[in-house]
Amino acid sequence: MSQIDTVEVAAKTPDDEQPWAELGLESDEYARIRDILGRRPTTAELAMYSVMWSEHCSYKSSKVHLRQFGDLPRSEALLVGIGENAGVVDVGDGYAVTFKVESHNHPSYVEPYQGAATGVGGIVRDILTMGARPVAVMDSLRFGRADAPDTARVLPGVVAGVGGYGNCLGLPNIGGELLFDECYAGNPLVNALCVGVMRHEDVRLARAEGVGNKVVLFGARTGGDGIGGVSVLASETFDEHGPAKRPSVQVGDPFTEKLLIEACLEIFAADLVTGIQDLGGAGLSCATSELASAGTGGMHVDLDRVPLRDSTLTPAEILMSESQERMCAIVEPAKVADFLAVCEKWDVLATVIGEVTDGDRLTVDWHGQRIVDVPPRTVAHEGPVYERPLRRPADLDDLRADDPAALPRPETPEELTAHWLAVLASPDGADKTWVTEQYDRYVRGNTVLAQPDDAGVVRIDEDTHRGIALALDGNARFARLDPYAGAQLNLAEAYRNVAVSGARPLAVTNCLNFGSPEEPEVMWQFAEAVRGLADACRDLGLPVTGGNVSLYNQTGDVAINPTPVIGVLGVHDDVRTRVPTGWRAEGETVLLLGETRPEFGGSAWASVVHGHLGGRPPAVDLAAERALGELLGALGREGLVGSAHDLADGGLAQALAESALRYGTGATLRVGDDPFTALFSESGARAVVTTTDPEAVRTTAEWAGVAVTELGTTGGDVLAVEGVGELPLDGLRAAWTATLPALFGTPEATVGTVPAGAVPSS
Repeated sequence: MSQIDTVEVAAKTPDDEQPWAELGLESDEYARIRDILGRRPTTAELAMYSVMWSEHCSYKSSKVHLRQFGDLPRSEALLVGIGENAGVVDVGDGYAVTFKVESHNHPSYVEPYQGAATGVGGIVRDILTMGARPVAVMDSLRFGRADAPDTARVLPGVVAGVGGYGNCLGLPNIGGELLFDECYAGNPLVNALCVGVMRHEDVRLARAEGVGNKVVLFGARTGGDGIGGVSVLASETFDEHGPAKRPSVQVGDPFTEKLLIEACLEIFAADLVTGIQDLGGAGLSCATSELASAGTGGMHVDLDRVPLRDSTLTPAEILMSESQERMCAIVEPAKVADFLAVCEKWDVLATVIGEVTDGDRLTVDWHGQRIVDVPPRTVAHEGPVYERPLRRPADLDDLRADDPAALPRPETPEELTAHWLAVLASPDGADKTWVTEQYDRYVRGNTVLAQPDDAGVVRIDEDTHRGIALALDGNARFARLDPYAGAQLNLAEAYRNVAVSGARPLAVTNCLNFGSPEEPEVMWQFAEAVRGLADACRDLGLPVTGGNVSLYNQTGDVAINPTPVIGVLGVHDDVRTRVPTGWRAEGETVLLLGETRPEFGGSAWASVVHGHLGGRPPAVDLAAERALGELLGALGREGLVGSAHDLADGGLAQALAESALRYGTGATLRVGDDPFTALFSESGARAVVTTTDPEAVRTTAEWAGVAVTELGTTGGDVLAVEGVGELPLDGLRAAWTATLPALFGTPEATVGTVPAGAVPSS
């Protein structure tokens, strides 16, 4: 079409061909858009609907299942729930905390550095829009086989992107995961979490209210990077050669984002906005339609006023662009001058592009002609909702019947030692310093605990020492064997990791990573995982504050293992009582809390030693998890333990080695008559603690209903385990620390220079 495709032109040319299929729409979806509008959509309207009705933005395949989270009993701590950019919880003393985890999986495969960097930038802006100062980030990363050539291409860039963006913002990276499995070849998972802090009265919402109020776009200029980016990339399956559509991945500029953060916080403090939204997936299409849809009226935008980096962009491209570091605010006319003055102070470009209108339409003009006239709710909140077919995986019964109990077990002390070292030195079990040394964990000075401790802990009040704890966990092997129980076990692990620090678990966020929703077996896995997570949150008394769904993580017809990544937030009344994971002092008694059963389905031992995945995952006992959590909190508050470490991947063997290696303190231990089961079982609801007052711990554990087993005493420079032998800490450390450097070299060698095009020119 040579002329501008206006609403008037669209009404007069109903039979014009439109590329709805190329934009990812189904034929019935396109027909519905025509029904809504009573005509064919304009090119700009088609662009808006296509990105907003994508799987990534509309959650059209997952909505029917996610509603279970909204049906959970209302928590007194929950201030803002599902539906906003991020949930908000009350953590006491008038403080509120907002946190959320999101995925940037497919963009990180196409362009690892920028995909990961802009994933961090996007989640930080989500937290910022709630009115909070971002205070920390975390990441959960998964790649294909650690020794695969493509992992060597993707992993260094992803780690550099996460670290580079977060470090430039001055945000500590306080924890996360790095795991490997063949199923993630071609579909790495890059899940980023951010947490922010504010006072109760500072909470902001994404709503366009007040007829005559101005719509202000501020931050970076709009460019061609990211047109159709994450909204398209995250809404289709990769083929064997990568994504069929390769829109340009967004380009991040953390220095602009840092200025944007400071400008926003000053704007909030001066009460200059009535509503605010960031521009992430779907860009201006998302921000304008969601603000208008959640408000009480309509909105008009003059697209000519949008500051551009590329003057050749079409109206549809401007609406679809996912250029980073942009925000959209609703400002009262009398406050516009003050708003613009704050932006100018921080060197942040700000432009009035429209206003809130009476009625229920979102209209957009270009060169004085109307190119969009739509009901905003149909774009933002009333998209397609699918009840996809569900089918239990055909191989699940055979998989569960393949019990690892039949696998050969180590029978001699030498074999036990060899298996222990194999698990400890595996890419999943190995020291992650190669990654974490690229992240600033202590910037801002309020980090109390960070990797390799089980939870990240941040002080939020320097006078009272009130703080928060966070953990991010997801065991995909468990979820493959049983997605219902696997999701519960992942929640339980994150819950335990928060509890071992001495914090009180308070709320949950999640990032649900699965294959194609068009595959009934994948949708069965998804439905079971959501059901399991909802049931477990109900039993543990934790609200789900929000999260993210990432589908189409699949190459051809091969999906990733179901990977529900669960984040748990806890509160410390006083971070000075936090409990670290490592053994510092000699002569402390080592105690195992909880009961060990012979449970090896999905275990690290079966996977590392035998390359095996089968059987059933460990039994879920949420009552035992809750009792253990209450016990750990009491022990921490009373100062009865010197360290605490949860038992998860690798079982007691991994926990003992990590506890000893943290500060170089060994122990003399007896783990029972069956050292193999004691060391490698992955039963839940367990932790290992050290104390100078074992009787007080036993008394408190009896009150909580938690079993206690005395293992031995800390001291020396070896782990001496009866029935296994003596493992010198120097040897353990050498095995534990060598793996990632051997695979990826030094960080300077692999990512010493930022990839070409990684940082945009200003």
